[in-house]
Amino acid sequence: MLRTADAVWTGTLKEGRGHISTQSKVLSNAQYGFNTRFEDGPGTNPEELIGAAHAGCFTMALAARLTEMKLTIEQLQTTAEVTLEQSGKEFTITAVHLDLHAKVPGIDKAEFEKIANEVKKSCPVSKVLNAEISLFTALES
Repeated sequence: MLRTADAVWTGTLKEGRGHISTQSKVLSNAQYGFNTRFEDGPGTNPEELIGAAHAGCFTMALAARLTEMKLTIEQLQTTAEVTLEQSGKEFTITAVHLDLHAKVPGIDKAEFEKIANEVKKSCPVSKVLNAEISLFTALES
């Protein structure tokens, strides 16, 4: 399997602008720039996209594991908080925190947390990130 995305940038860092597109066309010339990364301008940014990818990957992988266990998934909702820090002139994504709220009847909290933590380590996006990945789980009854 191979997926593609592309980015086009014109201009200087602060005054320039870019557009991101994906093979699926879900993103098609989506705007990004200095203001969308370091301020509150309209558009997206790489950290937000990594967060979306990580939340989606983790949630799908957890659904796969729970399905293998023959459990009914009423809802899995994951928010990924991506931390970007500056050290000197360089920036690094240092952490991703996954906040999971789930409604899965038939599983106890301890087993659910154990499985979610295993999946956190094994989902493909987690494996590609060189950052500390933490997880909070809330299982509704």
